[in-house]
Amino acid sequence: MGSKRYFLEFSYAGSAYHGWQRQPNAISVQEVMEDALNTLLKQITPLTAAGRTDTGVHARQMFAHFDGVIYENDRKGLIFRLNQFLPQDIAIQNIREVHSEAHARYDALNRTYEYHLNDIKSPFKQGLSYSLYQPLDFDTMNIAASLLLEYEDFECFSKSNTDVKTFLCDITKAIWEKNGNKIVFTITANRFLRNMVRAIVGTLIEIGLGKKNSTHMRQIIQSKNRSLAGYSVPAEGLFLTQINYPNSIYLDNGKGKR
Repeated sequence: MGSKRYFLEFSYAGSAYHGWQRQPNAISVQEVMEDALNTLLKQITPLTAAGRTDTGVHARQMFAHFDGVIYENDRKGLIFRLNQFLPQDIAIQNIREVHSEAHARYDALNRTYEYHLNDIKSPFKQGLSYSLYQPLDFDTMNIAASLLLEYEDFECFSKSNTDVKTFLCDITKAIWEKNGNKIVFTITANRFLRNMVRAIVGTLIEIGLGKKNSTHMRQIIQSKNRSLAGYSVPAEGLFLTQINYPNSIYLDNGKGKR
């Protein structure tokens, strides 16, 4: 039986990790997961993820592809064994066979992030949201957020000195929703720049606090200057929540799908 390509669907709480990508002197999600696969599959199994989350960022849904030999009737067994082997803050949801050229990063159609705020002290949200005990004007914040959909170049929200070829992103959703004490910003785009979501949220919070008005969003985006945008909010409130792929990449007709 020859090696095949698989998509691994998983989730993790990022508090204990220095992001997704392997680091020389720090623990990462990639290192922990590759070590588990290497042990259970008895072969070196590199993982290529849909993207790189920063230190402390969480993922409710993440994908990575790998090549290996898994017998059809053992896929669910491997999911079970991986979940037994991995720490409590990493969970495997699915393993699906895909075309040999399928790529977890480049084949993604879009990605959705959520940023969670809380405006009252709660021990149960510690490490999973950003505590901000100041009143925010969500109507004004949503007016400013809607302006993001009119632009494509978001250099102003990119981490400085980042080695990227383009700052172009197609944002299709950007909205704040408040339900009781649950405050969530949701943003969907085909791709994101490093630190982009946290910089956007920080800018919108400054608008919501009245430090900037909603029209400043246009000036910030058009300036392409990171120093004009708002502060970068803490990683603990950021969740990668969904990644969509074309169905044509899958070869298993949804077998084993949740």
